[in-house]
Amino acid sequence: MRVLLDTVTFLWAIDTPERLSRAAKSTLASQASVLEISVVSLSEMAIKCARKKLALDKEDLARGIADLRLHVLPYTAKHAYALFDLPLHHLDPFDRQIIAQALAEGIPVVTSDRAFSLYKGLNVLW
Repeated sequence: MRVLLDTVTFLWAIDTPERLSRAAKSTLASQASVLEISVVSLSEMAIKCARKKLALDKEDLARGIADLRLHVLPYTAKHAYALFDLPLHHLDPFDRQIIAQALAEGIPVVTSDRAFSLYKGLNVLW
């Protein structure tokens, strides 16, 4: 099963895995899971690093992606068009793009963010 990790889930998985729920840990550990991270998350982390809100470098990011066996999901026009149909339950632009991607791809998101659950048709794993 394909799943999309949100940014915080990725950061917790590489730095503080004890913060992950039992279901999230199980999903990440399952050989049956095809784990993905959005290129949007990579951009978000790069911006937060530049603003000194996150202490992570490119090598840490690449190592985390490799260690977790993640595929990087590109952001496409199909994903951007899905933003037009999203209600404003969540105002964070990075999270909105991740939500749009998951809906457009028809895949669940692994996230602790309760606002994700407000989106009709979005399967949230936590």
